Amino acid sequence: MPVIKRRIGAILVSLLPGIVAGAMPSRGVAAPPVAADYQRSLALRGDWSHLTRDVPFPARWSDDGKTLYYRKTVQEGFAFVAMDRATLRKAPAFDAKRIAAALGRATGERVTGRDLPFDSFTIRGNPRHLEFMIHDEDWSCGLQDDACGPVQTGLRPRGFDAVRDLRVPARNTPVPSPDGTWEAFVRADNVVVRAKAGGAETRLSLDGTASDFYDPESIVWSPDSRHLAVLRVRPGFARYVTRVEAAPRDGGQPRIHTQLYPKPGDIIDSEQPVLFDVASGRGRDIRTDDFADAYPLRNGDVGWSRDGKFLMFPFVQRGYQRAGFISVEVETGRAHLAADERARTFVDAGRLYEHVVGNEGRELIWVSERDGWRHLYLFDMTTGHIERQITKGPWVVREVLRVDDRKREIWFGASGMTPGEDPYFVHYYRIGFDGSHLTALTPETANHHAAISPDGALLADTYSRVDLASRSMLRSAEDGHVVGSVETGDDTGLRATGFRPPEVFHAKGRDGTTDIWGLVVRPRDYDPARKYPVVENIYAGPHDSFVPKDFWPFGYHSGGDKVIGMQALADLGFIVVQIDGMGTANRSRAFHDVAWKNLADSGFPDRILWHRAMAARDPSYDITRVGIYGGSAGGQSALNALLFHPEFYKAAVAFAGCYDNRMDKIDWNEQWLGWPVDESYVRASGVENAGRLQGRLLMIVGEQDANVDPSSTFQVASALIRANKNFELLVVPGGGHATGRSEGPIGYAERREFGFFVRTLQDGREPDWNRLSETDRTNRHEE
Repeated sequence: MPVIKRRIGAILVSLLPGIVAGAMPSRGVAAPPVAADYQRSLALRGDWSHLTRDVPFPARWSDDGKTLYYRKTVQEGFAFVAMDRATLRKAPAFDAKRIAAALGRATGERVTGRDLPFDSFTIRGNPRHLEFMIHDEDWSCGLQDDACGPVQTGLRPRGFDAVRDLRVPARNTPVPSPDGTWEAFVRADNVVVRAKAGGAETRLSLDGTASDFYDPESIVWSPDSRHLAVLRVRPGFARYVTRVEAAPRDGGQPRIHTQLYPKPGDIIDSEQPVLFDVASGRGRDIRTDDFADAYPLRNGDVGWSRDGKFLMFPFVQRGYQRAGFISVEVETGRAHLAADERARTFVDAGRLYEHVVGNEGRELIWVSERDGWRHLYLFDMTTGHIERQITKGPWVVREVLRVDDRKREIWFGASGMTPGEDPYFVHYYRIGFDGSHLTALTPETANHHAAISPDGALLADTYSRVDLASRSMLRSAEDGHVVGSVETGDDTGLRATGFRPPEVFHAKGRDGTTDIWGLVVRPRDYDPARKYPVVENIYAGPHDSFVPKDFWPFGYHSGGDKVIGMQALADLGFIVVQIDGMGTANRSRAFHDVAWKNLADSGFPDRILWHRAMAARDPSYDITRVGIYGGSAGGQSALNALLFHPEFYKAAVAFAGCYDNRMDKIDWNEQWLGWPVDESYVRASGVENAGRLQGRLLMIVGEQDANVDPSSTFQVASALIRANKNFELLVVPGGGHATGRSEGPIGYAERREFGFFVRTLQDGREPDWNRLSETDRTNRHEE
């Protein structure tokens, strides 16, 4: 109420001159926020985080399928639950306080049992241990001894995105054969086997050298223990990014950090699969022109048919215009394409899927966009021909949960199949290999997340919308009927504080036909009689779609669920929106292809039309004052809004942007801009186009960003200075990629972002933070 009263008072003051003159303005102007408003916004997540009950997160099954594990909201935080499948009885999955204490000791950070830093988990092993991920790293905690730490794989250290550093000596632990007879390893760069019980070594290869060696981490035995496969590797160019940590937290002199970080155009590691017959000692290079110029394989890519007669592996050809699946007949060494995927633009390598059917390696289920939509196909692996298209229609297969080779059935998630519904909502289905008996399993109009039990009998289905608190239930995987209720989320307390669910809106895109979907977040004291400046939260990476479809009001921001969010900014007197324009994923192939060699586009023609359509139906939506912000690829898009569309966007905050794609990681950028590096990289470059800048710009970067090379930000800054352009730059010492979004000093970078938009879009003045008392200045929820 105090906020509303203050705003109402401000409106009355602003209207007095008109009232005195006998004329009432048609649109009021809100007073700029004061320090208390900023602090209220920065504290919003803390204020709201305890106001829902029993809101479940997507669940996981135990390895034996007897238990369902999940996280849910409770008073003052979260609880972790184990539910017995047979009885539906629930109990704490583990002692959260003990795990919090153990994690605190392991990380040196403050951790509480009500706010453990992971969403999903599983429990396995004997003795039992808890497995989860923190910051994309696998962790394990013993439930008996409370020992916590990162999972040590023993593999070579990885650079960004799991790139192996082949210049570091590999783990060379002998790999036992399935029958326990042999073990294989590498000695002096060549493959060696010996009897596991001990005995003389037999060298299988002689051609390995220090610059063209057999990689011990790639050894894979055939199921019958008669053969093994291994990669002979020729390392490519070793590009390292070097960063200076100017102000170490423990004090002292600056430190240097280096990171393996291949960039577009670099010479990549070359791999040659080699097949060995253990009894004869004979080795064969797997030769196929189809595998030429392929990106390096990842651990686990090379595998065997279950009968050991075929060696198999997927590949992606450099440039991302071709991918496939190679099958090698072991007895003859003949390699052929079991599936071949080609594209005029790009093959979306992050969404490939393959499943070898049965023991013999004769059939393959493969995902393809060859008819313009992402669908499942059944291939004859011996000929490489399509036996049949399994799924078909103007909709998208999003994931495969399970394939039952015996029943010849598939359980999968798809979006866009239900007419009149948000085309991004995922539902789950069952279908036969021949495309028959398509059965819908999750009918509710919402976005669904499902996990199928190991025996294929049950689905754990969690569904929600931005305006519907999450619900979770057990369903029959046969026909979808409800077996039992798991949780029903309650957001009554949240709504009582003034929570307003985001408004979902769609409008026609640049082709006049395709619907572009987005959402709108308004201030909690929204007054339709006022005019509000608009701020767009952008992430336009072609690897996915990004407008939230699930219930989670604390996470509507490109940085993840531990950020202040769009509502916090809206409460300072803005309408904040998020949109998926053309060029993003999970729609048709044509919709996605807009991004090809065209990252500067970022869907802006669609976004601007969406804004104009929204303004046409809502007079409070002021599109003469539009700002934009985003991080990473969203940071690049935010800058490009001012470079290429200054007639529409007036101010931008760009976090950790990959502003010149030649400076960024190899895989993401060659995926969308291709290889070799060409003019398309230049067209999207903020460095090359810096002289076009109009409007107001703030760039924020973490000094120790390990995702996007921080040099990208500094090169843009240098180009802007050379072009005599004004801009603002905030460098956070020691900060990482998510600085200002989900990590870093609490509230500081967000406060700078919020203040920037108040100044540039509201013509307001920021509080003089340096003159405020410590009590006023500090986020009251920081502790």
